[in-house]
Amino acid sequence: MNNPIGWFEIYVADMARAQKFYESVFNISMEDLGDPTDANIKMKAFPSNMEQYGATGALVQMAGVSAGNNSVMVYFSCQDCAEEESRVESSGGKVEKPKFSIGEYGFVSIAIDSEGNMFGLHSLGQ
Repeated sequence: MNNPIGWFEIYVADMARAQKFYESVFNISMEDLGDPTDANIKMKAFPSNMEQYGATGALVQMAGVSAGNNSVMVYFSCQDCAEEESRVESSGGKVEKPKFSIGEYGFVSIAIDSEGNMFGLHSLGQ
């Protein structure tokens, strides 16, 4: 595993308010990010440069996921997220949503760790 964090999400209740906050604090412009799952998810992407060190991410507004209470989702980069997913339950966690396609962005598995924290696994290929 090289740089373990490949993506992050910050869940928000009011997208316009959150976008204004982050754009103001970091002096940036955020762009719409399409919903690859057609699940009525609103996303605003932080600017990124794939040639530089570090992970990028997005603000996300999604039914059933509340803002606050440390609602930040970290995605770990994997060769094939199904491999790491296969070890979640035997390690004391729970697979919340098995590997699924996010279109051109690859595949994701959602899991809960032994402490109750939700995290994601992401891979580009199948």
